[in-house]
Amino acid sequence: MAAFILVSGTYTGGWVWQQLADRMRESGAEVHPATLTGLGDRRHLAGPGTDLETHIQDLVELIDHVDTQDVVIVGHDYGIHPVLGAADRRPDRIGRIVHLDTGIPQDGEPALSLVPDPKLRELLLGGSAPAGADAAGADWRVPVPAPDDWQRWGSTAGIPDDALARLTRLAAPHPRGTLRQPLRLTGGTAELATTGVLCTGNGSSIATVEAFVGLGDPRFQRLVDRRVTFFELDTGHWPMLSAPDELATVLLKAAAGGGYRLDPAAGERPTHLRPFLLDVPEQPRERTGHVDLHLPEADGPRPAVVFVHGGPVPAGVAPTPRDWPAFIGYGRYVASLGAVGVTVDHRLHDVGDFERAAEDVAAAVERVRADPRVDPDRVALWFFSAGGLISADWIAAPPPWLRCVAASYPVLAPLANWGLTDTRFRPAAALRTAGALPIVLTRVGRERVEIAATVEEFLTAAAAHGRDIEVIDVPEGLHGFETTDPTEENRQAVHDAVRSVLTHLEA
Repeated sequence: MAAFILVSGTYTGGWVWQQLADRMRESGAEVHPATLTGLGDRRHLAGPGTDLETHIQDLVELIDHVDTQDVVIVGHDYGIHPVLGAADRRPDRIGRIVHLDTGIPQDGEPALSLVPDPKLRELLLGGSAPAGADAAGADWRVPVPAPDDWQRWGSTAGIPDDALARLTRLAAPHPRGTLRQPLRLTGGTAELATTGVLCTGNGSSIATVEAFVGLGDPRFQRLVDRRVTFFELDTGHWPMLSAPDELATVLLKAAAGGGYRLDPAAGERPTHLRPFLLDVPEQPRERTGHVDLHLPEADGPRPAVVFVHGGPVPAGVAPTPRDWPAFIGYGRYVASLGAVGVTVDHRLHDVGDFERAAEDVAAAVERVRADPRVDPDRVALWFFSAGGLISADWIAAPPPWLRCVAASYPVLAPLANWGLTDTRFRPAAALRTAGALPIVLTRVGRERVEIAATVEEFLTAAAAHGRDIEVIDVPEGLHGFETTDPTEENRQAVHDAVRSVLTHLEA
């Protein structure tokens, strides 16, 4: 049986794996929980010079001292950075790399660059420190989170109260240099087997990975390799604390080559580039900058519907969303019914980009309202998927010309692993000041669990504020159903949603 090296993330040490290690040893596995320099019972060994290279060397030494030739090395959270660095230097000793609810860092990327929350990034850079922090150590160490702040680092769902208290009690300030130093890889890990363990309670899922592969993001193309497998765990970001039995089972299966494999053709026939489910007539289209206008055959200024795509959509993806069949289809459809259909490319390339994406949308709306063919007092905004977060600004303070907000299979709260705990992009909170703004929500029955939860949160808040949301249910619909499944039920849902929005524009 393979030997397992377990590497945890920020603030923690080998102690965080105790329950999991006990379960795996009962199954006969050899397990080595790692404690990196400056953490756990080695916190006294850190200094201002402790960096990522220090932690990589810690793991190289540990690999060299493991007698078993076949090593499965597991990286959780920040831990994947030193894991990849060490595996790159000892590829002949590594049988498999396991990414435990963490990203896929590339050569040259510091751990800091993968933190989406700008305020959290500022803390890691040293821009601020909590009151009472050790002033002498604040320059080179990141202070330990307060008991209520662990959620900022990932969902704490499923962690027993005593385990969460222990996490806080044993946490150590994290050496800041380990997060700032870029990861350097020579390509030594390129041929190694890999497993991703995704925690759905933290917003990760196989469906999400498949979606990114379909978008053509080059970082995800290797994931269709048959040496790459996946597992899902229905828990939060710390499965070693919240689901040690389930995680032990998954790691043992991963070592044996088990797990879900992506369809090798996933990147060759992406669902978002399949035909739109309605056969709509082509309409004149004009392109200015990042905005396209699908124009109706009508005289005088006409109402407009601005369609806002979701994401993140990696920079450089071609075609861009306004040339995807679904958005062309929606634009043409509303134009055929007498309104101007507007499609927009915005810069939501990463989960930390919502502010600039919102700026792009606002600029596009002003450009559209200034067009003489558009009635500036009759505009609707229609948000899709993660674009739903951008609706918060418009719902919170709707201008008089905004006649309706629509949302299709929307994400209506930041997902747990996005790290956006302190953000204005919370549509449920925006409902308090929405007034009588009409809202039309298309809800799919086969939604991803983590996204469906945000929709229910929004509807619960609407009920609490006495708001009547028009919900168009698509019981068998999938996320992005307009190009995945052209059923009569799905076609009817698009008809109903479009007709409802246009009715509000004509009111």
